[in-house]
Amino acid sequence: MPTITTAIRFAELRDAAALANVHESAWRGAYAGLIPHGCLQSILQRRQTGWWQRAVQNGAGILVVDYCGETVGYATMGRNRTQALAVDGEVYELYLKPSHQGVGFGRRLFAASQKLLRERNLASQAVWALADNSLATGFYERLGGVVIAEGEERFNDKALRKIAYAWPAK
Repeated sequence: MPTITTAIRFAELRDAAALANVHESAWRGAYAGLIPHGCLQSILQRRQTGWWQRAVQNGAGILVVDYCGETVGYATMGRNRTQALAVDGEVYELYLKPSHQGVGFGRRLFAASQKLLRERNLASQAVWALADNSLATGFYERLGGVVIAEGEERFNDKALRKIAYAWPAK
């Protein structure tokens, strides 16, 4: 009988191509038709293997989800980047391949991200999501996120509303 394993761990240089693959498939799944096609293509082109190699080398906080030896998701996190938000840390990104969404990997990855931020004395956290991305907003609401701010993200001439969710210090 085969053994099914799932692990959440820090990203390593050898993960760069897999991270680029997860990023592309997750962004195409989440944002096709929402973010203008040219902008989406440009973002995907910038975030290829070399970009991820540099991020890992520069010490970015990146966790990956491995399932049966395949990287199926990642999260990036660090200090809060928005001074107007009264939180310490931020989950910058949390993405899974569409084929691995809805089975608990996101919940586990988010919990691991929060734990890592708390260990780094970033006790309260926030995450931003595009308001029209109902999978993301529903996910963060089910995890107990409280809406604390709204903003706007511009993609060329298209403005999309974004929402900040927060989790207070425990």
